[in-house]
Amino acid sequence: MIETQINLTEQNQHALMEISRVTGKSQQELITSAIEELIKSYPQKKRLELMQQARGIWQEREDIPNLEQLRAEFNR
Repeated sequence: MIETQINLTEQNQHALMEISRVTGKSQQELITSAIEELIKSYPQKKRLELMQQARGIWQEREDIPNLEQLRAEFNR
C-alpha cells in the first residue's frame, strides 16, 4: 500500500475516533473502506467508450500538418 496524508477537521477527527472505538476498526481501516466505497460508486467510463467519443474530434481542423509530410521530415 502507498502511504498518504490527509487533513481532517477537529470534528471529523473526533467522529472518526468514536466510530473506530465503537466498531473496533482502526481509523486507517475506516478511511480505506470509505475511499474504496467512494471509488466504487463513482461512475467511471471505460477506456474504449472514451476513445470512441474522442474519435474524429480533429477531423475538421485545418491547422494540423499532414502526417505523411511530418514523417517524411524525419526520413531525411
